[in-house]
Amino acid sequence: MLKKVYSQKNILCFLMMSFGLITSCKKNNPADESPGQTKEANTLQTPTANREALTKDSIFLYAKQTYFWNIGMPSYDGFNPRKYSSNEQVLAALKALPSTGGKDKYSFIDDGTVAGELGGVSGDYGFSVNYDGANILRVKYVYATSPAAVAGLKRGDVVTKVNGRTTLRTSQSDIDNINDGVFGDNASVSLTITKADQTVQNLVINRGSYNINPILFSNTYTVGAKKIGYVVFNSFTTNSVPLLDAVFSKFATDGINELVVDLRYNGGGSVATSEAFTNLIAPSAQNGKIMYTTYWTKTMQDKEATILQNQKFYQTTSDGVKRLYSMFDYDYKPIAASGNQEFFKKRGTLNGISRVYFLVTGGTASASELLINNLKPVMDVKLIGRKTYGKPVGFFSLRIDKNDLYIPQFQTKNQADFGDYFDGMVVDKDIADDLTKDFGDASESLLAQALNYSATGSFTSILKENTLSSTSGVSRTSIDHNNEQLNHEFKGMVETRKLTLK
Repeated sequence: MLKKVYSQKNILCFLMMSFGLITSCKKNNPADESPGQTKEANTLQTPTANREALTKDSIFLYAKQTYFWNIGMPSYDGFNPRKYSSNEQVLAALKALPSTGGKDKYSFIDDGTVAGELGGVSGDYGFSVNYDGANILRVKYVYATSPAAVAGLKRGDVVTKVNGRTTLRTSQSDIDNINDGVFGDNASVSLTITKADQTVQNLVINRGSYNINPILFSNTYTVGAKKIGYVVFNSFTTNSVPLLDAVFSKFATDGINELVVDLRYNGGGSVATSEAFTNLIAPSAQNGKIMYTTYWTKTMQDKEATILQNQKFYQTTSDGVKRLYSMFDYDYKPIAASGNQEFFKKRGTLNGISRVYFLVTGGTASASELLINNLKPVMDVKLIGRKTYGKPVGFFSLRIDKNDLYIPQFQTKNQADFGDYFDGMVVDKDIADDLTKDFGDASESLLAQALNYSATGSFTSILKENTLSSTSGVSRTSIDHNNEQLNHEFKGMVETRKLTLK
């Protein structure tokens, strides 16, 4: 690692000459790409002993020019990224800068996993877990065709052991064991499961690749004279729009009047998918009106983020010719001509929905919140569950060496020019997640509240949860705190549209 500290101007020039080492422009198989799409692996041209130092420099310098909170950031010399022992520590120091106002809980470094999952392919076990109101660990969802689904795991199954150790949550080490077993990088996990019929099963689930279908359940309910559509949507993957189209086509055939969208575990994903979902729900009377506006970092708007010249991609333009561009070639002004104002354009044949209910938790974030925020000014929207995560900012990936850097670069605001929900969106009915019932069970607490409101015009207090579990004596606050530690769903709003070239 170099010990000499360069001035910011010199180090930037040096980096731009050295980006063949850290951020190569060469592609193995050039293809059409938009900003949020997966970039192919960059190739290292020449090994260098300064690789780690250059990566740390790159993290800082990309933030200096593209970070949403870059105004007031220190100089390169003042920050000195090379004094930190790891890339993660550099990023942590950036997030802790006074310029962020303590708002950045979003930035992270990834090995390419997120890009794959955004495209609809995962390589994990395909399930997740949480503690229920009785302090019992349960499966909260399972992706169809995943290794967990093949093994027979289902939502609501009680998990009594993970890798041979009980899940009683008697200490922090219990949570650590669950995190390592279920969410770690191991090739397999062993579970002891109690099924709904009280049979006990010992399972070994092997990690494997599978296609993500984020629609976990859909159905239509009859409530009096009304038809209520219900869809559980778990991730805004780039491949999910045709799946949503099919569900909404069925809703149109069923003649639904109201809609329940279950986003309780949906941490976000593709901006373009969120936009398509909005247009499936919004009334056609909104066609041509502003849906939302994207406000990029001022340095990007002012064409001063020159470091983006190192983020290369191929794109086919209107003349049919494929050319090499960089992220610097896009226009980031918050106007329609620059592609940073989106307008409603009705999608599908379902129209005339009078009300939409969103089932949410603290894990509902980013592209999920974008969907909700887009619709709030134009129709009756009700939120049921817990206050959402709070992420009105988004990003595209920045390829540095072998990793992707995700730092917020833009904020979105809806038709009413609102987008400051950094503290989360407050719900209309505060009620905890119900893991004891499967998706679609009309008695499941969150769904039951939506159906009851549809029938009576008000939420019911009959389903009120206990502050203290009658079986465990553990407070709901304590349970929620531990569930936060088990929340590993990706939370992000990734720009996947093709922006306008300058």
